[in-house]
Amino acid sequence: MTGFSAFFTPFIEPKLLFLIATGTWAGIYIGAIPGLSVTMAVSILISFTFSWDVLPALALMSGIYMGGVYGGSRTAILLNIPGAPAAIATSLDGYPLAQKGQAGEAIGITTTVSFFGGMLGILVLATAAPIVSEFAVRVQPRDYMMLAILGLLLVGSLSGESLIKGVFAGAFGLLIGTVGMDPLTVADRFTFGFDSLRAGISFVAVMIGMFGISEALVQLHDVHKEAVRQNISRIVPSWATILKHMPLSLRCSTIGVIIGALPGTGGDIAALMAYDHAKRTVKNPEVPFGQGAIEGLVAPETANNAAVGGAYIPMMTLGIPGDSVTAIMIGALFIHGLNPGPMLMVDKPDMFWYIVGSLTLGTIFMLIFGLTGIRIFVKVVEMPRTVLLPMIILLSIVGAYAVNNSLTDVYWTLGFGVLGYFMKCYGYQLGPVILGVILSRLLDDNWRRAIISDQESLWLLLKGTLMSPLSIVLFGSILFLLVSKTQLYRSLVGKKA
Repeated sequence: MTGFSAFFTPFIEPKLLFLIATGTWAGIYIGAIPGLSVTMAVSILISFTFSWDVLPALALMSGIYMGGVYGGSRTAILLNIPGAPAAIATSLDGYPLAQKGQAGEAIGITTTVSFFGGMLGILVLATAAPIVSEFAVRVQPRDYMMLAILGLLLVGSLSGESLIKGVFAGAFGLLIGTVGMDPLTVADRFTFGFDSLRAGISFVAVMIGMFGISEALVQLHDVHKEAVRQNISRIVPSWATILKHMPLSLRCSTIGVIIGALPGTGGDIAALMAYDHAKRTVKNPEVPFGQGAIEGLVAPETANNAAVGGAYIPMMTLGIPGDSVTAIMIGALFIHGLNPGPMLMVDKPDMFWYIVGSLTLGTIFMLIFGLTGIRIFVKVVEMPRTVLLPMIILLSIVGAYAVNNSLTDVYWTLGFGVLGYFMKCYGYQLGPVILGVILSRLLDDNWRRAIISDQESLWLLLKGTLMSPLSIVLFGSILFLLVSKTQLYRSLVGKKA
């Protein structure tokens, strides 16, 4: 516990307290705007904080990180436009609640469970970082490959009424994710001679187009329909509601910490896996999933916020980033003369505890700002559609352009918006498309690494899988999920019931 007193430094230093509060507040609003990612904000901050002392710089970045991960849920609930990839699953049940006039309740629940998930992730970071990091570093490429396959099996939870349409949409997402230069051979794939496609298709452009532009086009059908009045009499959820969903929150927070601690994954995959877990384990939700189930908010929001603490674990203990934001954080620490990794824990334990304290304070401010700003946010949904729809389209275009300052991304956004509109009209869910895009790189890269490390032999790959306890668990989970989808399994379970 050497250096533990540094945990309280951000709580008692007025300057640090102010910077964390400012960063959290800014992060919430940055995270709510599609295209303005937390990664972008933190990377920009490095240039501004280059001449600062290390403590104020880390304070501001920690606040923006915590606020930004949570902020993506705001537009996901109100407008069906996830502000960040981690909020995609939140929109599945959050937006239907807003359509019923319960946006205030939905945001209140997401704020509360985000606080819970964030705190649990930080608690694991503070108490079990070396243990979790040792587990994370032993994960092999074949394990990441199977994790991606497990993620693809979530298509069944995101497909709506038609599994066939969901599988088609997921395969289409995988195809989009493979456009561009091959990461290992640098060969062009599906570029058709266009140089603009060599860098691939921006995932953010696909997400904003599919969710933002397509939603605006769908709502044009009833442009003169009266806006839904929101009930904001109850914002803070009752203790009964919190306790009812506490077991689910604990399970999904655990998923978030574990997935967050695996380098190269992050909160978006954790949120989708937690949502699928909720659909499989919650037997009798008050409202079916996809129609405004509270469990559909609790699962992804606890997971993606718990993943923040998880992402810091390999960064602080091994010097390996857990996600894109912690990769930038490593750069910031290097700039300020610190080397993240095992020696940082030994030589600078006070720095470790200071970061834990900053994240804790940022999570507290997230709860405060999240609950106090709801009444203003919900007014967005009550705007006349003749005002709201142009705002959605403008926000989507600005968000798409802001990622790379590229008009090409704007064209992609508009194109995928039109495509998403027709997919919605013909009963295709858009979630599997985004799922395919998210997992395509993880699956592609690690399949190649796994097969190369096993001398391009499927037999050696299978042999290695059967010799690793973690690989056996993942392989068994894949088989179980595949079997559980068969008609024979369902009929046998139905007879036992």
